[in-house]
Amino acid sequence: MKSITALLLVALSTGPVLGESIAPARFTASGHVTDTLGTVKQRVQKKAAVLLDVREKAEWDDGHLQQAHLVPLSVIKAGRLTATMKKQLPKDKPVYVHCASGGRVLIVSELLRPQGYDIRPLRAGYGQLLKAGFRKAMQK
Repeated sequence: MKSITALLLVALSTGPVLGESIAPARFTASGHVTDTLGTVKQRVQKKAAVLLDVREKAEWDDGHLQQAHLVPLSVIKAGRLTATMKKQLPKDKPVYVHCASGGRVLIVSELLRPQGYDIRPLRAGYGQLLKAGFRKAMQK
């Protein structure tokens, strides 16, 4: 009985409960997702969603979020996604997209949503996400 209880606790802490799904996204008039940053952080931590940084490599090198994956807008626009980048873009869960100030994410949304991705552009930029409690990755 203890092992069943332990398994249930692990299942509950690592993702959605069986049968539970993440609601379809809702968007502002400008096209940004309405999910709260708390919801975004929780889903990313539980691996129920992915956090994608679409800033350029130099911006990423200046500082980035711990749980984010880098896929620069320039690479997406050019259609040069590598196999690694494609693995970081799952089609079976929400992909929260951030940049410096919430502009580039709307372009990414227009480019990737028609390809079957659940793109959820964040209005909050990198600095705002740090202020909201997202952790900065340690620089090497």
